Amino acid sequence: MEAGTPSDLWVFGYGSLMWRPGFPFVESGPGRLRGYHRSLCVLSHVHRGTPERPGLVLGLDRGGSCRGMAFRVAAADAAATLTYLREREQVTAVYVERVLGITLDDGRQLQAVTYLVDRRHPQYAGRLPEAELVRLVRQGLGRSGANPDYVRHTHDQLVAMGIPDPMLARLAAACAVPSP
Repeated sequence: MEAGTPSDLWVFGYGSLMWRPGFPFVESGPGRLRGYHRSLCVLSHVHRGTPERPGLVLGLDRGGSCRGMAFRVAAADAAATLTYLREREQVTAVYVERVLGITLDDGRQLQAVTYLVDRRHPQYAGRLPEAELVRLVRQGLGRSGANPDYVRHTHDQLVAMGIPDPMLARLAAACAVPSP
């Protein structure tokens, strides 16, 4: 892996990892992953919902590209970070761990661990109508908190990074308003 020692670990975050990585890192910066896009396509049964009242979280779905945040983890923390990420991201096995090429905004190209949605998993929601997105997000409450908070924090992080996401912006606004 480029940038840092060969055993340093890079992690690419596109949702809550951007604003709550939960692991130590020695460097971070914005970057782009090609071939996948950020999508509210995962029914959350643990972190932001339950099986009876699922929430909705982001996944990397095929096609397009995604701007997010890359984190460099020191070699000494790499194994513990991977263990942490697997416990956090793989709790229901809806994501597939991959090491993929990303390009940092400063031009460096490197390999980073990231989590892609498994389209064959029962929690894969695919593309939903906006009204259904709002309904699922409003009802979601799980181990990591309320689903509207997840959407707002992710939207706020994207705004801070200068990354437009009109759907998340509309969803964050819709969830700030009490349900009719």
